[in-house]
Amino acid sequence: MKIVVTGGDGFLGWHLRTRLRALTSHEVIALTRRDFSRLATEARDAEAIVHVAGVNRGTDAEVEKGNVELADAVGKAVGASSGAPRLVFANSIQCGSDSPYGRGKAEARDILATAARSTGSTFVDVVLPNLFGEHGRPNYNSFVATFAHAAALGQVPDVQDRPVEVLHAQQAAQELINGVDTPGDATVEPAGEPTTVQSVWQTLQDAYRLYRSGDIPPLTTQLDVDMFNTLRAAMFPHAYPVRLTVNRDQRGGLVECVRCHGGQGQSFVSTSLPGVTRGNHFHLAKVERFLVLRGRARISLRRLFHEEVVSFDVSGDEPTVVDMPTMWAHNITNTGHEELVTFFWTHTLFDPNSPDTFAEQVEREANDT
Repeated sequence: MKIVVTGGDGFLGWHLRTRLRALTSHEVIALTRRDFSRLATEARDAEAIVHVAGVNRGTDAEVEKGNVELADAVGKAVGASSGAPRLVFANSIQCGSDSPYGRGKAEARDILATAARSTGSTFVDVVLPNLFGEHGRPNYNSFVATFAHAAALGQVPDVQDRPVEVLHAQQAAQELINGVDTPGDATVEPAGEPTTVQSVWQTLQDAYRLYRSGDIPPLTTQLDVDMFNTLRAAMFPHAYPVRLTVNRDQRGGLVECVRCHGGQGQSFVSTSLPGVTRGNHFHLAKVERFLVLRGRARISLRRLFHEEVVSFDVSGDEPTVVDMPTMWAHNITNTGHEELVTFFWTHTLFDPNSPDTFAEQVEREANDT
């Protein structure tokens, strides 16, 4: 199926693309604000359009009018298409509120619903609560992104406590994917995780205090894991690699590879001959740790749909850990002249039915969209 995603380089758009890449074989055309002029052309033979692009910062007029104009462009593209592409809208719980954003989202919803009806297509309105997740922009996408970056920099943000529901962007992305397959018109209102603003800050701050020295905080709930992965993204790459303390005496040395304060995990060790590369995959949620015990290696990583490759040269002579950020392709190459011995740890037990491991070369291919 050909799916056009508007706002493909935004926070939710990026998460949606990573999930589509991992879990489906759909042809995904990601459109950014810079190439929105291609929308009508790409929509001609599209089977679905997921409208994620939006405006949530600017003057009152820019926010309200901007969301309406984006929806109007999508509606016109649908009307000019040769088929009847299904429309899925990434809406907000603020839709309909008496604010520029709320009014703009409500009018955008109505425009899209009308466009779908006019072509005999279907419209799925996905009404999302407060989103958070890896690579959110501080002071822009969500208060969680702001808090995560503050914790990563050792800062204390202004915390105004209130009850709040939060939903990880990968869960939101799955709801949008489900919308592509939903028969008929529908309004979907996924529930977030109930918490408070103060609790979110405390969770991130406590996790940082443990993790800055390499300890793994308690990962007993999915919200714990999602918050930790959000924090790790804010800390990457400036906080890595993490140097470990080698305790030495007359017998030799001892290194604590993983100190986990709660949850489960699995450890394993691999050997690699000189020049051998392992990995070239990514994970959606799994926390994975690399630690070279003997030999020399280069650990390389690339965020999905981005060009830059980040590399760390590590050695068993100076034990350091690099934890793989979620939704980054990564590999490890033996760059020495002897056998490489590497310790790996993941926060979950391996499940062959749901391995959360998806092939992706670190070196970006020319057709990677």
